[in-house]
Amino acid sequence: MRKHKSDLIIGLMTLVLLIAGLIVIYAIGPMRVNFMNAAYGSELSENYFFLHQLANVTISVVAFVVAFRLPYEKWKKYGKWVLLIGFLLCGILFVASKAGSGIARCELGACRWLNLGGVASLQPAEMLKLGLVLYLSQLAAERKREGKLDTSDFWLPAGVVSVISLLFVVVLQKDLGTGVVIVAIILATIFASGVKLKWLGLVILAVGVLGAGAIVTSPHRMERIETFLSGEDADNYHIENALIAIGTGGLAGVGVGNSVQATGYLPESINDSVFAIMGETFGFIGLALVVLVFVVLLMRILRVAELGAEEDQRLVAVGVFAWIAVQMAINIMAMTGLIPLTGITLPLLSYGGTSMMFVTLALGLSLQLSCYTRREKDLTKKKFANGHLKKGRLHESASRRRR
Repeated sequence: MRKHKSDLIIGLMTLVLLIAGLIVIYAIGPMRVNFMNAAYGSELSENYFFLHQLANVTISVVAFVVAFRLPYEKWKKYGKWVLLIGFLLCGILFVASKAGSGIARCELGACRWLNLGGVASLQPAEMLKLGLVLYLSQLAAERKREGKLDTSDFWLPAGVVSVISLLFVVVLQKDLGTGVVIVAIILATIFASGVKLKWLGLVILAVGVLGAGAIVTSPHRMERIETFLSGEDADNYHIENALIAIGTGGLAGVGVGNSVQATGYLPESINDSVFAIMGETFGFIGLALVVLVFVVLLMRILRVAELGAEEDQRLVAVGVFAWIAVQMAINIMAMTGLIPLTGITLPLLSYGGTSMMFVTLALGLSLQLSCYTRREKDLTKKKFANGHLKKGRLHESASRRRR
């Protein structure tokens, strides 16, 4: 395995998305501040959200560079600890929320954040995503080398960490959207590892049954589905205003600073609804370019997975691909009314630090893995083979001339 140049397109597309998100927050931040000051009596400065997002982007860029520079062997060694720390933080969050401690931050009946003092907070579920990518890729690669991929030596630990992750996120934190992303990471990693299809089919069936159970046994989730189908309720108010924002933008958008929906009509305008606000501001052309950047980024990550030099590296790239692709798809489909509304951020574009930081860590790691693909080795072999072939033909031609 030889190191070669990294895939700079991954870094470039990441930077483009971070800058685009920063521009949007700069444009709609003052409107959001005016709304909050009027509604809640706060006294936030006009640049409050922009300055915080600038700090988030700065931290995320540092995280990206650290992930790229930290040797992959370190990631392999400490990957399981990322998952264990994620479990520990989820446990602390649950206990703190039940005890009514100020450590836990709860909104709309769900406790998903740990307060770190001041305005800083941490969402443990984001750490679980990265931890699962690292742990499952190593586990599957090791069991495959040992010839135990389709045995309990793989399925038991993989099943335990998957169930615990979903229990924390879906049941205790009431975050079905993040739960779907976690399921995508798990299924994509298992599928790419090469398990027998009958076992994969049973896993998908089990996930489907448990997912249906999680929805049916939750009045809130059932209500969301019913109101989505009927078109009557606050959730549909959210979706309707998101569609109004996208429709108002037309082809080229209303321009930076001219958004109407960001003044208070569209809920979560700087978080979950940022895609709709971008549609209003930059129009269909702007949204098409954003989706194109995501597609290019995802295709480059998929290329890393295809050409991975080692099995575990290949599976890491698969997990990162599934993470970003599914999270992006859920957010966009919810904002365009294709699925029931669910609270999940648009990677690298929504306001907030935890999600952005862990996504950039995953992308920085993907950029590092792009330095260790089979491309260099394959090209070298091809040139070597072609050289011998040409020499062979020359020798054969010379022999014929001598005859």
